[in-house]
Amino acid sequence: MSNVEKKDDEMFVYPWMGIIANIPTTVQNGRNVGGSGSGLREDLKKKGFNPLRVHPLWNWRGHSGFAIVEFKKEWDGFNNAIMFEKSFDLENCGKKDYFSPTRQTDKLYGWVAREDDYHARGLVGDYLKNNGDLKSVSDKESEDQRKASQLVTTLTNTLETKNLRLKEMESKYSHVKMCFRALMDEKEEIIKAYNEESKRMQENAHDHFKKISLEHEKMARQFSDQKTELEQREKELFDREAQNEAETRKLLHQKKMNEMATLEQKKADESMLRLAEEQKREKEKLHGRIIELEKQLDAKQALELEIQSMKGQLEVMQHMKGDGEMMQKMKAIQEQLKEKEEEWDGVEELYNTLLVRERVISNELLDARKELITGLNDISTGTRASIGVKRLGELDIKPFRIAARRKYKGVEANLKAAELCSQFQDYLLDPHWHPFKTLTDKDGNSKGILDEEDERLKATMSEHGEEVYNAVVTAITERNEYNPSGTYVVPELWNFKEGKKATLKEGVDFLLKQWKQVKRKKH
Repeated sequence: MSNVEKKDDEMFVYPWMGIIANIPTTVQNGRNVGGSGSGLREDLKKKGFNPLRVHPLWNWRGHSGFAIVEFKKEWDGFNNAIMFEKSFDLENCGKKDYFSPTRQTDKLYGWVAREDDYHARGLVGDYLKNNGDLKSVSDKESEDQRKASQLVTTLTNTLETKNLRLKEMESKYSHVKMCFRALMDEKEEIIKAYNEESKRMQENAHDHFKKISLEHEKMARQFSDQKTELEQREKELFDREAQNEAETRKLLHQKKMNEMATLEQKKADESMLRLAEEQKREKEKLHGRIIELEKQLDAKQALELEIQSMKGQLEVMQHMKGDGEMMQKMKAIQEQLKEKEEEWDGVEELYNTLLVRERVISNELLDARKELITGLNDISTGTRASIGVKRLGELDIKPFRIAARRKYKGVEANLKAAELCSQFQDYLLDPHWHPFKTLTDKDGNSKGILDEEDERLKATMSEHGEEVYNAVVTAITERNEYNPSGTYVVPELWNFKEGKKATLKEGVDFLLKQWKQVKRKKH
């Protein structure tokens, strides 16, 4: 308003209005027809006068050649109205020029509506009286001052109410802060105890498994020694069997010799006959012994197939009667195995107990992480925060705006960016679109990687550029990694500085740091 020349007591029509006269008209079907209000409004807007609307005045003959220009009620609307009037004055097309006898019929005339226009008879005066009032600049300033005073009073009362509410919130915040700090201390103690217990369990398990490994190695050596001993015994049995075969052949030879002697000495005495019968019985006894040894040999050969198991060793020992030392060794091994089984049962029970405890603590830590994510969602941490909540799998609209501004301008660019982003959001929810392929390395391990030859991805790069392509690839990769079903985005505690998931400790440290900063600002 400082750049506008005015008189404080001069009366203007309020809301601020301008008058355009001498609008060209033509006669069509017996009525006067002239330019539309929207066309005049656009012309004035291009010149920088920013009118709200332009209302052509009509009478029973049609277009009257006059139009009323409405401006904003504020002071910038008044400035625009004065600039509107001055622009016509500079072209000698003001109010005085319009009422001059030398007025030109091919030009538009314009001026700001004042008191004389308001009281004038005709269409212009009637419209001004029906749609406005007379008000001076000083009246407008007084009204603005009165409204400002009322606003200040209202704002003062509101501020006092807000201060009372702030004190109440500070008191609640202090209480919550103390509870939160106690909870954090308790969690730190739980985490510390959990870590110490896990470390102790790992050490005990390592020592226990090392001890079991040594015991297994010792037992393996004992079994190996027993196997060697059994193989030596088996060899001795084979040697004895060979010796028995030699004796059998010798007896057969003696039988033949006896038969020859019987044939040659048919008239031998009874003593020789009894000797022959005894030799025959001895032969039968030896033959039965050979059959028994053959059966034992078959049993040894069958036991050789089961020599690696403890049951086969015990069966071999049972066939070797009279060897008390070997039976004592097997009995000692059985007792050792029983002790190891009892010890293993104890270890397994301890492991199950610790596993249940670990699951309980893990569930508590998982609940704490979820609460931290919810809390950081509700707290504004700033755009430069290193720790926050990232919605994994959600499209970033900024690259779409960059791409849209290459082809469109202003509001249209933002609308096109929103439409394109929504379209690709629907693509991400499509279960039939999975632009990944599986590669298997030489060790047989499979890994899913992005299929850069996917038709939709290639079309995205060629049609919308690298920014949109990278945004889509990032979103679909995050969904594939953190939410394979792809039906919703996943809020995750995120370390934006390092570009990875944040640990629970990092999230708690960041929250405490934010609280300390707020505390320092208040003090």
